[in-house]
Order: sequence, then structure tokens, then C-alpha cells
Amino acid sequence: MILTMADNRKSEKKQMTSKTRTSRGSSRGRRRIVGPAGEPFRKGSDTRYFLDRDLSLLQFNQRVLEQAMDESQPLLERVRFLSIFHSNLDEFFMKRIGAPRNTTLFAGNDHKQDRMTVIRKKVEHLFKSAYDCYKSSIRPQLLGNGIEVMKWKDLSKAEKEVLNQFFDEKVFPILTPLAVDPAHPFPHISNLSTSLAVATQLPDSDEMTFSRVKIPGVFPPWLAVNPEKKKKEKDLRFISLREIIENNLEKLFPRMKIAATVAFRVTRNIELERDEQRFDDFVEMVEEELKQRRFGEVVKIEVLKPVNSWLLERLMGELELSQSDVYEMEEEIDYTSLNSIAGLNIPDLRYPNWLPVSSRAINEDSSNIFNAIAQKDILVHHPFESFTDSVEKFISSAAADPNVRAIKMTLYRIHEDSTIMASLVEAAEKGKEVVCLIELKARFDEERNINWANKLENAGVHVVYGMQGLKTHSKLALVVRQEADTVKSYLHVGTGNYHSQNAKHYTDLGLFTCHSEITSEVVHLFNFLTGHSLMRDYRHLLVAPINMKDRFLELIDNEIKNHKAGKPSGIIIKCNNLEDQEMCNKLYEASQAGVQVHLIIRTICVLRPGVKGFSENIRVLSVVGRYLEHSRVFYFRDAQEGPDHGKIFLGSADWMYRNLMRRVEVVCPVLSQPLKSELFSMLQIMLQEDWQTWVLQSDGGYIRQSSPLTTPPSSQDLLMELAMKNSRKLL
Repeated sequence: MILTMADNRKSEKKQMTSKTRTSRGSSRGRRRIVGPAGEPFRKGSDTRYFLDRDLSLLQFNQRVLEQAMDESQPLLERVRFLSIFHSNLDEFFMKRIGAPRNTTLFAGNDHKQDRMTVIRKKVEHLFKSAYDCYKSSIRPQLLGNGIEVMKWKDLSKAEKEVLNQFFDEKVFPILTPLAVDPAHPFPHISNLSTSLAVATQLPDSDEMTFSRVKIPGVFPPWLAVNPEKKKKEKDLRFISLREIIENNLEKLFPRMKIAATVAFRVTRNIELERDEQRFDDFVEMVEEELKQRRFGEVVKIEVLKPVNSWLLERLMGELELSQSDVYEMEEEIDYTSLNSIAGLNIPDLRYPNWLPVSSRAINEDSSNIFNAIAQKDILVHHPFESFTDSVEKFISSAAADPNVRAIKMTLYRIHEDSTIMASLVEAAEKGKEVVCLIELKARFDEERNINWANKLENAGVHVVYGMQGLKTHSKLALVVRQEADTVKSYLHVGTGNYHSQNAKHYTDLGLFTCHSEITSEVVHLFNFLTGHSLMRDYRHLLVAPINMKDRFLELIDNEIKNHKAGKPSGIIIKCNNLEDQEMCNKLYEASQAGVQVHLIIRTICVLRPGVKGFSENIRVLSVVGRYLEHSRVFYFRDAQEGPDHGKIFLGSADWMYRNLMRRVEVVCPVLSQPLKSELFSMLQIMLQEDWQTWVLQSDGGYIRQSSPLTTPPSSQDLLMELAMKNSRKLL
């Protein structure tokens, strides 16, 4: 097992990165960019030219919340969007608030203070909008459809007796109230857990004592209420576990007076500083980080109204919080808990069931997937086309095929019951050479990845744990096959993880090819990841941090040159995030030269479009729909008369500094003209103005294009229809 790279390799990698940056620096500044009023353009974080990254992320969450507010959406899907909205906010605080908060609190930085104030106001607005949506729309409509979200005061006496018995028999033995006094220190509050802060008093005393009761996670957060008398079959009534516990607290504190209670929920910072040089073992480093993450500082506390001031002050003091870290919630403290209701099996209240279709190109030769790929390159689009019948089939076929000599993969996020991992184990047990790079630093999946790495190692797979200083985020699977007197390589390069569940909910693309000019470079790339190869002259692949950023800048420069020469030009970029300011600067330059730039950016976009004389030729769209847009496609017209004949690439990288310079990413050219035409058509569908499309304005706000009632089907609906049409051709 390769745990870390040798010291001499570290030195070589640093030297290589330095050379890469130097070579890119020589190509900068080819054209003077001017600001909106003709003033010199100062590169950097000037807010006249760049939007705030974190506010842009919160704007994305606003668009997610708008899906929950959209009454044209199926009701239970709206509940799920509300849950996703709150989960996104949790992740925002866990990843983005720790460092700015500390700077604000302890360094007295006025700029940071102002920025944190703006962020807080935005979060408060989002929470208010979420509550208004839940109270005035979602809850009444749930009730109208036979799903009642109950409060304890609304239960009948018989219902309360049933729930009290449930508490006595099932819940009470699990609960552990923890008092805080000189003999009992304040307990550890785990991340994203909900608890009750309880103020108790002795019968003849006014002195209050603080206790904490954690809401256990072994039960669903919402429990079905047994009706006093049976109603219609579809009638469902739910009460929160928190309310059941809160109304049985006297059993935890017998003979004590319960003076007040406050439900609270904490969010901790998970972005801890990592010194990779201090560790000789990647597994040890990641395991240590997971332990430390449990004790990250609390950066947000949500408390349910009405709030008792004594309890809140005690919580703030013990958790070292200021008033700006406190968010007072109305009615519900945790919208993520509503997932249990969103998952109810009521087809009329959900999206129509979609079963991914099989790829026509793969199934035209059902006997052997490698024969199908040898005949032509194949493109698959998930979840419209089946992940099981394409990607999993590719790996399972490789494991079973006696002619396959080797399988090499990069893995970032992996499902717990992964068929792909089982296939890799099978291949290794059959004596095939199997190499698997598992990225241990994949946030939130570290523990699962460590477990899978151990299982693969025990089966004889050569496991590599990534590279020091760089995350490996590329999505590659290479199969080496003996065919007659030659060895031939087959490649899958994707935009998403090898994760079967994600493939049902995220839109991603995968390219199967056996073009030797591409597969040979992937072989060199694996040597870079697992050995000491320092190959830098990739002619076809765009590899970060080696040549990707330079190549993208050159491709934009080429469009500027073509436009000035009167040749066809144009740029279409589809990715999740656009944050790298050097890439934004180059797009500004293209806009000022007259190149039309279309950007489909799902989440973060710091580029400010539509500013007259500066970025008026740039249009930015964000698509938020049934499936999470996750594919990355890069199109450049390249002076071609036929627009679908331009250069098209797909791969794993967003246009963020971390992706371009701090991760191993791979973007692959699409060489097949039929596939280029297919991808260009997909981009044109995405560029239509439908009800799942929001347009970024120059002030940083987003405007939804139109109402669901006045526009044609959404882009995702059209792509489902297209996949179904192609599948029927196969039949």
C-alpha cells in the first residue's frame, strides 16, 4: 500500500507546480481589460467586478427554497426541498463560517464584521421565508391531503396515553439526562444533534439547575399517531419525538419542578487545519481529523421559540457563543427531520416514477460491452440513462472477462453497498491487476472510504491513498484487455462519482472510449498518481494542476482571436461553481472583445455578468430542478461553421481555484462528431429559458425566468423524453 510519497517526490512535485505556474504567468496580461466606466481594471477581489462567494452560495440555497415554495411542484417533493434547504445551510456553516467568525470575534476586523452581518441578515431572511412557506403553505396542504403534522396540545387524551406508554417502554430507558454542576461538567454536544436544555428547581427553592437531554437518533424524528378512531385509509398523523420527550420530562426529573425548557441544535465547524507533513500515514491523519472534527467550535445554535433567557445565556456561555451565533426558530427547529415525511410512499404527491433507460449504444451489442466501445465512442447521461447498465456493467464485465489483464480506478465517493467495489474484489481474486486510488480526504465520506480501502486491500487490490497536498477528484476507470496479439485499453471518464445512489439523483455524463491517444495518456496519469511519473506534456487530456488552467485560458484566448478575425466564436461552460478569478478575468476579456459567453453555473458564481461595456456579452444561468445538476461540459466554437463541430470537453473539474490548482482533476476531449453534436444539443436545451432556470443579474441577484404555467417543459423533462425516445429506437 502506498501511504505517502517519498521526500524526493514531494520536492519534484513542488518544483513541477512552480514551473507550471511560471509558464502560465508568461501568458497573462495579453490584453488590457477595462472596467465599466473605462477605468483600468484592477484584478483581485474588487466587489465592482466580483460577487461575494458565500453570498452567492446562499443565493443558490434561496433557489432551492423557492422550489419548496413552488406550489406547482408535487407536495412531498416540496417537503424534500425544504429539508435540502436546511441541510445546505448546515453545510454552509460547517464549512464556511469558522474562520470568518473567529476573525470577526477576535481580530476586530471591521470588513469581516460587516460581511458577517450581511451573511447573518441573509440567513435570517432565508429562515423566515422557510417558516412562512412551511406554516402557510406546506402544512395546510399536507393536512388537505390527509397528512397531519400534530402538536401535543392537539392530541386527544387517548392518543397522549398511547404515546406516553411508548415513551415509558421504548424511549425512557435510552435517555440520559445530564446535569451541570460542580461535580458534573457541561456535556459534549454533538454536531447537528437536537437537545433539550432543561431548567429544574427543588420544590422549595428558587435556584435553577441546568440539565441537558439529547433527542436520541435511534427513533424516527416523526412518529405516527394512532387515531382515536379510524378515519380514511390515507389519513396519516405525525408527532415529533422531541415533543413526546418534552411532555414526559417529569419522569426524568421526579420530585423536581421543571421551570423551563428550550430545544436547541448546534452546528460545528469541520474545516480544521491539516498539517500533512506531520503525518507519515494518510489513514492515521484522516482518522485523527475525524476525531478532532467532533470537537470543532460551535458556529451556529438554533433555538426554538419561546426562548428562556436564563437557559439561552447558559448555553451561550458554555458553548462560547455570541448573540450573532444564535438563530431563533419558529415552530420547527430542524427541517431536515421532515425527510421522513417527504419519503412517504404516496405516488400522487411525488414526481412521476422515472426508471433510467438502458443506453442504446451499449445494448446494440449486448454480448460484450468492449465490442460496443470498440465500434464507437459512447456517451451516457445519468439519471436519464442507467448507471447500472453502463458504468457498473463496464466494471463487472471487466472483472468477469478472462481477457482483461488490469483495472485501474480513481474513487472519491462510494456507496455503502457498491456493486463496483464487489467487482473489483472479484477481479483481484481472479488474479487480475487491480489498482484503486481511494481519496481519503473526501469530505463527509472519509470513514466509509477507509473501510472500503481496508476491504479492497484484504482482497489483494493495490490501494493508493491519494497524494500529499492534493485531493484526487478525477473520475476515471481504465480497463486493459488482451486482444489477439495486442493489448487494448478501454476508458470511462465521468463527471460524477462512482456512486450508484448519487447516479439516481444527480445529472452526470460519462464517456466510454478506446482511442489510444487518450487511453495512453490516462496510463501515464495513473503512473503519476501511483508512482514517480512527472509527465507534463499531455496533448489531449486537461489535467489539474499540471496543464488544465493554462489550456482553458488558451482556449478562451483562441475564441478572442477568432472573433477579432471575423471567424465564428462562442463559449458555453456548464459546471457547478465558477470562483477562480483568473478564469473570470479571461471571460471578461472575451466579453469585451465581443465573444458571446453562456455560463450554466448551478451554485457559486462570483463573475458579475451583464455590466455594460464590461461583461454585457456574458449570460449566466442556474438550473435547479428535480435532479441536482452536476455534469461539467466545456464548449468552444473554434471557428467552425457548424456550431456543433466546435471543441467539447467533459470531466470532473469546476472552475474554482481549488479544482484547478489543488486537486487532481481530469477533463477529456470528446473526439466523436456524433457525440459532440449530442452534447451541443444538450447544452442548447439547458440554455432555454424555462421555469427551472434562474438568470444572474449584474447586482448578484437571480430572477426566475417564468412561471411553470406559462413555459414549456423544463430542460430535465425534455432530457427524460429524449432518453425515452432513444430507448424506444432500441426496441
